[in-house]
Amino acid sequence: MGVNYITDEVKAVIGAESEPVEAYHAVEPSEVRRFHHATMDPARRYWDAEWAKQSRYGGLVAPPAFPAHAFRRPPDAPDPLDQMGDPDFDGRNRRMRPGLPPVEVPLVRLLNGGYDYEFFRYARHGERLFVKSRFKDIYQRDGKSGTMVFVVIEDLYSNERGEPLLKTTNTLILR
Repeated sequence: MGVNYITDEVKAVIGAESEPVEAYHAVEPSEVRRFHHATMDPARRYWDAEWAKQSRYGGLVAPPAFPAHAFRRPPDAPDPLDQMGDPDFDGRNRRMRPGLPPVEVPLVRLLNGGYDYEFFRYARHGERLFVKSRFKDIYQRDGKSGTMVFVVIEDLYSNERGEPLLKTTNTLILR
């Protein structure tokens, strides 16, 4: 093993949790339509209001993975590209989720290592969405191309009543 990137500072963020973050918009029919088109899922429960009302869903719903993609930057939030004007900005941002501390590892490449989904129920049109994130684990391994640091983040999506909708476990790989 070469350099140990799992310093005491990195170990200290394992288990850190964010406060709940609310999506800027409620679940909107036009975003649900675009999402089910993009995922090529033509199920009637997403677009046929009459059919959905009579179904076990009781109304229109969003695709299962929709909550994970429903969080947008609010219009009054700073543009991340504004950092490009800072001469000290090196192009890296180690804030992997809103409300979580940065993971200070000096590896410049970031790769999405995939998601695991645990589905609880469909989000409904008009519901407010919230996400709470947690660093589940951070560890390193040596591979053929060098040392990699794996950052495992668990996100729990819920609605305004605190009912769980979806839990994702995302692995990010730093090289």
